[in-house]
Amino acid sequence: MLAPNSIAAAATSNAEVVAHRRTLWRWHFYAGLFVMPLLIVLAITGTIYCFQPQIEPLLYRDRMVVADTHGPQLSRDVLLAKAVASEPRGAVPTLAQIESDRTRSAEFVFRLPSGESESVYVDPYDGAVLGKLSVEHRLMKQVRNLHRGLMMGKAGELLMELAGCWTLVMIGTGVALWWPDRTNARKGGVWLPRLSLTGRAWWRDLHAVGGIWLAIGALFFVLSGLPWSGSWGKEFKALATSASLGYPKGAWGEAHVHSTAPGAAAKPADEHAMHGMHMTMDDLPLKQTPWAVGATEVPDGVSAPASAGHVSIDDVVALAAKQGVTDDYGIALPGKPTGVYTVSYFPADPRDERTLHIDQYNGRVLSDISYASYGRVAQWISYGTSLHMGRYFGFANQIVCSAISLGLASLAVTGFIMWMKRRPARTLGSPARPVKRPPMRAWRGGLTLLGVIFPLMGATMLAVWCFDRLAFGARRAVA
Repeated sequence: MLAPNSIAAAATSNAEVVAHRRTLWRWHFYAGLFVMPLLIVLAITGTIYCFQPQIEPLLYRDRMVVADTHGPQLSRDVLLAKAVASEPRGAVPTLAQIESDRTRSAEFVFRLPSGESESVYVDPYDGAVLGKLSVEHRLMKQVRNLHRGLMMGKAGELLMELAGCWTLVMIGTGVALWWPDRTNARKGGVWLPRLSLTGRAWWRDLHAVGGIWLAIGALFFVLSGLPWSGSWGKEFKALATSASLGYPKGAWGEAHVHSTAPGAAAKPADEHAMHGMHMTMDDLPLKQTPWAVGATEVPDGVSAPASAGHVSIDDVVALAAKQGVTDDYGIALPGKPTGVYTVSYFPADPRDERTLHIDQYNGRVLSDISYASYGRVAQWISYGTSLHMGRYFGFANQIVCSAISLGLASLAVTGFIMWMKRRPARTLGSPARPVKRPPMRAWRGGLTLLGVIFPLMGATMLAVWCFDRLAFGARRAVA
């Protein structure tokens, strides 16, 4: 027979465990309530965008795909002239997309007088203009905008950034709730759901077991996606750079970047005064730019010589080929007399990433930034991005990413069903607060750390805590 003190101690211990789990459940509930609808949007749009290389040639086959005549192709400057002739007065060519596949048309991007951009597709064998596509309104651009910011501009980007941060809370609390312990011993429902169950218990097993299998993938998606976010991602990039861990600095001769300073004629009288006026890689009309070089400055070339002869696009392609850049990349065209050609190569293998700035008059390579030039953090992010987008190991990577994405969407659905099954009518249905607040110092420290690393999330966590105290402070569960 147990002594009264032992019984009391066991009861206290059990009450603490229950309070601990209830607290975790409440945070998991609040995180899921916010993340759930956004997670479905992220999952669906991410899966669609993952298959962009397959979808676009099917969707726009009449413009993107041509028959290989096995004959010679026209020079890219001739093809550009054909595209220019098809555009309205005032349209400015900004980008040449380079493909080595002989069944793909030549693509050139123009900035229209209205401020929007459109792609013009030209048959590389006979110069016929095959059609045009709006850059801003094409399907994959819309899908990407939905994925990154719900097509709501800055506000949408911040909302999606918050969704990513709160997913970290959802993952952490979900794993803690799933974790089997002595007081929560069970024979099933750990690694495989107990399909013999019925009702809400069946949905709970499906949700918990599915969540633990997807936890690592979800964590990877969040951590590899946040560096691209509109607010925190930019600040993180600046911090990584200041610590010499991010992208190479844009100044000449720094960060082990192979570069050649432009001629004296190209330098402004007060270089420091002009520093903030330079265009960055993110400002260029490129389809994709490696994260590591997004904020680096685009250098100016030499001023136009007396006999102003321009390097042709084919010459730029040949120069890029010598540096190992051979297929599926963009060349941003010079937009001013001292402008340069910018070659941006964003391949599936991050180790092959390359950025070249080439003088438009003499063909000199002014700057050559390769993967080896990146800081350690930028290299990790490059790998993460390639895996996140389903590019690194081909079609298998796309399948894995799609499975994780759609699995996360299914978790949102099962979580919603569980909520609806337990929610009383006309109430929020949040888990009851425990009578005694458990210490949970490690969890509070972890949440505080997240709030410091992600200040926007920290502000919303504080808001949720205040809301919970004010709205539900008087309602406590019986221990």
